[in-house]
Amino acid sequence: MSRDVAVTDTAQAASGLGTADSRREQMLRAALEVIAERGYADTRIADVAERIGISPALVIYYFKTKDQLLTESIRYLDNIWYATGQRRMAELPTAAARIEEIVAMSCLPEADAEPRSSWTLWLDFWTLAARNPEVAGLRQRDDERWRDMVSSVVTDGQQAGEFRVAEPDNFAILLCSLLDGLAIQIALDDPVVGPERAFDLCMEFIAEQLGFERKDSQRVRNGGHQAGLSNGARQKGR
Repeated sequence: MSRDVAVTDTAQAASGLGTADSRREQMLRAALEVIAERGYADTRIADVAERIGISPALVIYYFKTKDQLLTESIRYLDNIWYATGQRRMAELPTAAARIEEIVAMSCLPEADAEPRSSWTLWLDFWTLAARNPEVAGLRQRDDERWRDMVSSVVTDGQQAGEFRVAEPDNFAILLCSLLDGLAIQIALDDPVVGPERAFDLCMEFIAEQLGFERKDSQRVRNGGHQAGLSNGARQKGR
């Protein structure tokens, strides 16, 4: 990489806040696509740059390292997921419907989900978190955020008389761990545990634990959810 290229890219990156934010988002979306397709180990900064027609120097200017690019991509995806979830749940009349939406967003693919991603990206993220303190910190904050969302819905349901008395934080740990475990099966395209079965198993567990009758109105989304992001969901993409 020539110094002239690096200087030009740096100048472009600093040319305006709106442009910088837009370019950064472009890179994050491209990173999500490339990593989901190739896996983190086989993704290069140059691959992300090529996807959107910029130089690798510009990606490095924004993110410094490939590990940071993955971390920021997950953070970006997570923020979109939570914003979408909050909007959807605000439109639902009961806590039972809201917790069903959380599970659906975690298991069922959506054909039109944006940005596109998959549970396989989360497998890469979890692997990196085991050896990278910065990524580990994000993983911890992300899990706390997810559990807090579940715990809040459970508390609302108890206060409304929909759910039996249970310890919301403990239940949130159990449900989120169950979803993460099932996510591995979904990511690996297990022939026995697909997205729909994972969704049904989670809902059976929730209904039994929280003591409410599950209605037969389970949704099958347009090709699935967060995997609309590819094959997964948490789309947290969880």
